[in-house]
Amino acid sequence: MLQILLFLQVALTPALAWIPVEDWGSGNVNASLGESGQCLCHVYLPDTTFPVDRVQHMQQVSKDLILEVEIQMDKMVSYEAKLDVYLKELADLTVRVAMLESDSDKYIKLDFELLRIELREFEFLVSQLKDSLNSSSPMFDSLFTEIHNMTLIVNQLESYDKSNLDVIRIEFAKLQKKLEECQKDQEFIKPEIGNCNHTGIMSISKPTVVQLNAHLNAGYQYGGWGKDSKPLRGYESMYFYGAYSSPSVHDFYLYSNYEKLIQRSAFKHHDITYGWEGTGNNYIVHGNTIYYQHGTPLSMTKLNLTSSKYDYRVIPAVSEQFSYSYSDNQHMDFAADENGLWVMYASIASKGKIVLAKIDEKSFGIEHEWNTGVYKKLAGNAFMACGVMYATRSVDVNTEEIYYAFNTKTGEEKHLNIKFNKFQDRYTNLDYNPTDKKLYMYNNGYYVSYNVGFNKE
Repeated sequence: MLQILLFLQVALTPALAWIPVEDWGSGNVNASLGESGQCLCHVYLPDTTFPVDRVQHMQQVSKDLILEVEIQMDKMVSYEAKLDVYLKELADLTVRVAMLESDSDKYIKLDFELLRIELREFEFLVSQLKDSLNSSSPMFDSLFTEIHNMTLIVNQLESYDKSNLDVIRIEFAKLQKKLEECQKDQEFIKPEIGNCNHTGIMSISKPTVVQLNAHLNAGYQYGGWGKDSKPLRGYESMYFYGAYSSPSVHDFYLYSNYEKLIQRSAFKHHDITYGWEGTGNNYIVHGNTIYYQHGTPLSMTKLNLTSSKYDYRVIPAVSEQFSYSYSDNQHMDFAADENGLWVMYASIASKGKIVLAKIDEKSFGIEHEWNTGVYKKLAGNAFMACGVMYATRSVDVNTEEIYYAFNTKTGEEKHLNIKFNKFQDRYTNLDYNPTDKKLYMYNNGYYVSYNVGFNKE
């Protein structure tokens, strides 16, 4: 069987695909016989330069488009999840609006709840006044009785009747005036902001349990709340809150004042930009900027709440082996006090003991560091007040203890025994605020606060 081999000799092979066969023309095709009897076919194509550079460009554009499509698809998945949450919240709001439309006086329930909270704060204030004066008098007993009676009246008259609420407000104003007169008569002077004329913390008040978090979900165990420790003018009353079901930082809320916090009515909701999400729970707001832990390697990161500008600084010494006893991933703990901004962490070099570092707010760098004697894994949390680091630990399910203090001015260490009550066993955020001399704790999904008593001697 005679096999005829056909060889096509093409000068510019890629160009062939661009020209239809019917357009080749007979003058461009010649046939001849080779030395071994093979049939050779010669095809001559027009001298057209193939646009290789444009094809390569198109290939790169195609890759970029595919990558962009994947990113957008990921965003769509994220938006879909958020949409489900928003739809659920919208359904809840629809129910609440329907209730308000059916009875416009039902909003009064919130006012009664605010009254209860303020009465509890009055009770703690009277207790603090009594302790500070080391005194027990009929006047204090009378105030306690009036506060107790007011609480009973609030409970009894919670019928959502506006006239009843007006009566309560009048009585409440009288009680408030009495308390102010009592403070004035006993020369009770409220501590000035930034005043560190004392020898350290002497006592912690009973906890003020404000309420469950704004998500109304006890499953949001990781997070924090509180006030700006160096507020801008006009934002002195602002509160922040952010909480999650895992140790992370991906969004948070701002409230113009305490009442708006209780009402869960935020004036701003910040979503942390993709790629800038944080981990851990020990974040704070200081100077209209949120400071939190982020990334691998671990870095201290900040977000300006006005400009929405991010920045970060890596601290190479931070070790992921050491966290507080109540939660994983709390490798960097931010704090603020009368002296400025701080960060606490543990390293391999420090053998797991807390290293205290002062942050330069302008350069966003570390000014100075101190090695403390606190093994981080044994501590529940730590905070700063007047240049002194205080560490806490659990005594039992209901009791926490400040057991250690380190003074950055003198380098002196002290072992303390300052016990205070916890609302629930575990908490993930504890910070002192120099503007109101309070401790803010995020305790198993609840807002909790404490008044701090300093030793004036």
